[in-house]
Amino acid sequence: MTDEREPPILPEDEQKRLALKVVLEAWDEAIAQGASPEIVASSAIFAALTDMIDIYGESTVADMVQDWPDRIRDGEFTLKDPR
Repeated sequence: MTDEREPPILPEDEQKRLALKVVLEAWDEAIAQGASPEIVASSAIFAALTDMIDIYGESTVADMVQDWPDRIRDGEFTLKDPR
């Protein structure tokens, strides 16, 4: 007899940590197999946006990302010190 119960949902912070870990492992694997980092990054953004649009709809996602240029320019997504 198999147990058909859903696995327990992790707390949100653990879900984020796990998701990022798995995505970064897949990212590294794609690069190791010959994909350029730029193509992997572009594909990841595309995949994320298509999933978000499936969940929330085009208009909501457009509203969510409209402030990205300012956030990018302010360094919110910069992990390395450009200096």
